[in-house]
Amino acid sequence: MILKRRTTLLATAAVALLAMTMPASVHPHVFAEARLDVMLNPDKTVKSLRHLWRFDDLFSSTVLMEFDKNADLQLDDTELAEVSKTVFESIGEFNYFQVVTAGGKDVAMKPPANLVANFEDQQLIILFETEPKEPLQLAGKIDFGVYDPTFYTAIDFTEDSNLSVADLPSICTKQVIRPDPDEALAQNQASLTDAFFNDPSGTDMSKIFATKLELNCQAKG
Repeated sequence: MILKRRTTLLATAAVALLAMTMPASVHPHVFAEARLDVMLNPDKTVKSLRHLWRFDDLFSSTVLMEFDKNADLQLDDTELAEVSKTVFESIGEFNYFQVVTAGGKDVAMKPPANLVANFEDQQLIILFETEPKEPLQLAGKIDFGVYDPTFYTAIDFTEDSNLSVADLPSICTKQVIRPDPDEALAQNQASLTDAFFNDPSGTDMSKIFATKLELNCQAKG
């Protein structure tokens, strides 16, 4: 695992959910249910992506034990701030697990201004918001998804409605794409190498496995 860490546990603080089977040596250890809201500007450009990740009970309990410095079985504001800082630093080098493409090309995203950690009903919740570095017009095919390229963590959009766009204009249609892992491997066999299977985090092929919200938009006339 390449994630930056302060302790062995802190590596798992950079989390996301893998909803498919990979080779036996590559499998997720941490699970989260996610929501992604794509926010738009009035001029039909993408304003931001709002992320919410709710983690499984086992991982949440482990985080509580690790960061509960005063042993009161809850995380106060100072302890939650340390959780936020750890996750922020851990996933930054992986573009915050975002998969954003326009016309098949990667879209550069700004780092989030901050990342908020909360603890609700004994589950860790992470929230953050990112913006495109350059204006992203609603034109052609645009994909938005979340995926951990290290395959250590797994982020699951349990319902299609958890991938949404507010006030999508009539020039666009949307659908949720959930790739079948076997089909994805077969279709991309020519571009997958031994290096991918030996060290998936060293490649950019995670986008072929990610559950994505796909928009298809007509150019403004």
